[in-house]
Amino acid sequence: MPSNKQVLSCVQQRNLFRPEMWFSTGPLKKPKIDASCLTWEGQQFQGKAAIVEKLSTLPFTKIAHSITAQDHQPTPDSCILSMVVGQLKADDDPIMGFHQSFILKNINEAWVCTNDMFRLALHNFG
Repeated sequence: MPSNKQVLSCVQQRNLFRPEMWFSTGPLKKPKIDASCLTWEGQQFQGKAAIVEKLSTLPFTKIAHSITAQDHQPTPDSCILSMVVGQLKADDDPIMGFHQSFILKNINEAWVCTNDMFRLALHNFG
């Protein structure tokens, strides 16, 4: 099981919590495998092809983010569980809050995202 120091080092060095890493057209890609799962705003996608297809059809061209809080834990099976809270700005849209939780697994000496859940922090009090 990785230590807390190894967990934080892995996540920080690789900037794995950056939302733009999901986009297949960008310079950074979050490693995925065919068994990876993504839940994006309540929609579920499984497998590298389905995830890349979903993310490549998102309706914006640029994104910026600010991380306001993050927590990371080692799991008993040598994975890393991460939760990130922050704000993002897509194109000319207003700034929006977001929550993201994901699991990283070390496969063949590479950290792979096996599970990822992302949701905008939108509130409907109407």
